[in-house]
Amino acid sequence: MPLTPPPRRYAYEGSGAAIYVDSFATIRAEADLSAIPADAEKVAVRMIHGTGQTDLAADLVVHPGLVAAARGALQAGAPILTDAHMVASGVTRTRLPADNEVVCLLRDPRVPDLARTWGTTRSAAAVSLWGDRLDGAVVAVGNAPTALFHLLELIADGGPRPAAVVGVPVGFIGAAESKEALEGFAAETGIDLPFVTVRGRRGGSAMAASALNALAQEAE
Repeated sequence: MPLTPPPRRYAYEGSGAAIYVDSFATIRAEADLSAIPADAEKVAVRMIHGTGQTDLAADLVVHPGLVAAARGALQAGAPILTDAHMVASGVTRTRLPADNEVVCLLRDPRVPDLARTWGTTRSAAAVSLWGDRLDGAVVAVGNAPTALFHLLELIADGGPRPAAVVGVPVGFIGAAESKEALEGFAAETGIDLPFVTVRGRRGGSAMAASALNALAQEAE
């Protein structure tokens, strides 16, 4: 028996392609993108699209070298390292320029013991398991502030340096502070790390994945 749609009760756009185009047009009409580096406009637009918040643009902080560093690393085959499986799941694989590996080690069996021993979260402990893969990688932290803090501590201590960091952990405890640490990292340590972040408590996996998808490919 063939399926039939229910009677249309509401007036709404039914074309996915039209929704896609109109969404980005609406964002550009409503958001003030004047402070965003020109090559990062599509990154900002996608992050707004992933949250539905056009006022997000005012809180975005984008390193001027972010897009060149991240896109260059991905085109060269660098992996994407994430703190959450939701971030990894949100990456559109067809946008990746080199079939890049997308890695989240939160479920690695070593993580619980490390977290207990170090007195930290599992998300933070999993960052240390990235090892040499961190060198030249594109990192996205969209969930745990402790993961971003741990990453910055690892780099400051002489650990491998990623090519770029999407640092948008969400929450009420440590989220804003971890992003402040990312924003001030170069001034504090002398290590110039390309990044994008959003000031305050906002963030999340959808926002992080949206930024990654924009960095992976120029096409909107």
